[in-house]
Amino acid sequence: MVSSECYTKIIKCNMTQIGEDTKLTLDIKTIGMIVGFAVSLSSMYFVLQADIAKAMTLPEPEVSKIEFSYKDKLTRSIVEGVQADMNTIKDDVKEIKDHLNKMDERLYEISKK
Repeated sequence: MVSSECYTKIIKCNMTQIGEDTKLTLDIKTIGMIVGFAVSLSSMYFVLQADIAKAMTLPEPEVSKIEFSYKDKLTRSIVEGVQADMNTIKDDVKEIKDHLNKMDERLYEISKK
């Protein structure tokens, strides 16, 4: 059996404090990867900032006169088509009402006899 004194000695011996005397060993491959990552990250940041600045200065797209006239003609033709359809429907409804009135009169005449 190991006494508790041995455990405390092992723990004290294995605990390392980070300070001025701490040695850190990195190979050249790891250092190169860290530097490459930092450079790529910073370049992406600056490219993104430049794209944002460029997008803020771009003018808004303008509607040309030709495009406006085409849209106006299209809108007017649609409205005229809807009006024509509505007039046709009104005429159809009027005809149906006339036929119903005639049928009603005929039924009234038949029921009187």
